Amino acid sequence: MDYQLSIDHSQLDEVPPGYKRTEVGVIPEDWKCVTIDKIAQVKGGKRLPAGYALTDVPTTHPYIRVADMRPGGVDLAEIKYVPDGAFPTIQNYRIYESDIFISVAGTLGIVGVIPPQLNGANLTENADRLTDLQCDRDYLKYWLMSSPIQKAIDAIRTVGAQPKLALGRIAKFTIAIPSKRVEQRAIATALSDVDALITALDKLIAKKRAIKTAAMQQLLTGKTRLPGFSGEWETKRLGELGVFLKGSNVNRDEAQSGPNPCIRYGELYTVHNEVIREFTSWISRETAEKATKIKKGDVLFAGSGETKEEIGKCASFLGDFEAYAGGDIVILRPTSDVDSIYLGYALNAPAIARQKAARGQGDAVVHISARALSDIVLKFPPVEEQTAIAQVLSDMDAEIVALEARRDKTRAIKQGMMQQLLTGRVRLV
Repeated sequence: MDYQLSIDHSQLDEVPPGYKRTEVGVIPEDWKCVTIDKIAQVKGGKRLPAGYALTDVPTTHPYIRVADMRPGGVDLAEIKYVPDGAFPTIQNYRIYESDIFISVAGTLGIVGVIPPQLNGANLTENADRLTDLQCDRDYLKYWLMSSPIQKAIDAIRTVGAQPKLALGRIAKFTIAIPSKRVEQRAIATALSDVDALITALDKLIAKKRAIKTAAMQQLLTGKTRLPGFSGEWETKRLGELGVFLKGSNVNRDEAQSGPNPCIRYGELYTVHNEVIREFTSWISRETAEKATKIKKGDVLFAGSGETKEEIGKCASFLGDFEAYAGGDIVILRPTSDVDSIYLGYALNAPAIARQKAARGQGDAVVHISARALSDIVLKFPPVEEQTAIAQVLSDMDAEIVALEARRDKTRAIKQGMMQQLLTGRVRLV
C-alpha cells in the first residue's frame, strides 16, 4: 500500500488548500462530516423472554453476549445458545455479517463485527447493531474504535453507577468519511493488515508461552534432563535453604514518592513473574527507612492475596543495587548454594503452587506466613543443573518479552495510523 504524506493540519491556524475545517477537525475537501444516523440504522438487541435461559447445548440460534465481545470481533470459546422455544419471540433481534455491534451496557463501547459462523445470531439487549450501512463496514468499525468516539463513550462511563450508552447517542456520533467508497475500503484494508499482524503476534506469543509452560513441567520435575546431567535430585524444605524476613509497610500514596525502587506485594501478581525485571513503585528516602531492604538473590513471596490458588506467587530479585520490599511480602534470603533464578521458576510451578494453596489461611483475603512457606518441600538438582535449567527458561522468557515488545509497538503504530488515515491527514494512493 502506498501513502501520500501530508502535514498535521490540526495544528495550523489557517486551513491549507484542499482541506476544510469541521467539527472533527481539518479534513480533505472531498470528504464529508456526517452523523452515524445518516449512514446507518442503529437497532437494539433483545434479552430472552421470561422463563427461558441460555444453554450450552448447541441449537441453530447462537446468542452473542457482551462477555463474548472483543475489540474488532467475537470470542467463540464460550458462545451460548437460544432454546428453540424462545427463538420466535426474539427472532427479529439478530445481527449479520454486514452489521457492526457496539456494547451499550456493562462494558461500554466494545466495537466489532461477527464471524461468518455467527451470521444471524441473536444479539444481547446490552448491545446495539449498526445495519443498512451506506459506507464501507470496516471503515465505520475503525471510526467507532477510534480515539474521538471512545473518548465520548468514556465520558458516559463516568456518569452513574450503571451507565448505559443510549441508542440515540450512538446515532449522533460524528465521523469524517471519504466520498469515494474505494478510499474507505483502502483505509480499512490498511488497518486490517496491521490488525492481522497483531493477531499473528498474539498467537505466536501464546504458542511460546505454552512451550515454556511445558518446558517448566518437564525440566523443573526432572522428567526431562538437559544434556550432560544425571543422578538423583535432593529433597529439601524451603526453610533449609535460607532465612525468612518480612517486608515493611509502604502505603499506596507513598509508592511514587521518590527515587528508590520498591516492590509492593500486589505487584508480584500483576507486574512480576519469575524474575523482577522492572519497577513500578519508587519511594522516598524517608519511606525507604521504614521498608525492608532487599539483596541480590532474595526471593519475594506475596504474603496476601485474593485466592489460595495464587497465594505466595513469587519472583527473584537479581539487582545489584539498593531496593526495598513493602508490607505483606515474605522474603527468602538463601544461605545455601542455590540458583535464585531457578528458585523463581521452581517456586511458581504447579506442584509448589498446590503446596502453597494448602497452607493459605483465610477466605475473603488469603494469607501465607513465613512459617508455612518454610515447610514447603521440593526437589533440587545440583546447582550447576539449576543454573542450566534457569538459563533455558530465561532464554524462553527473553524471546516472549521481545515478541510482546514488537506487538506493543505495532499496536502503537496502528493507533497513529488510525489518527492519520481516518481524518485524511495521510492519503492512500
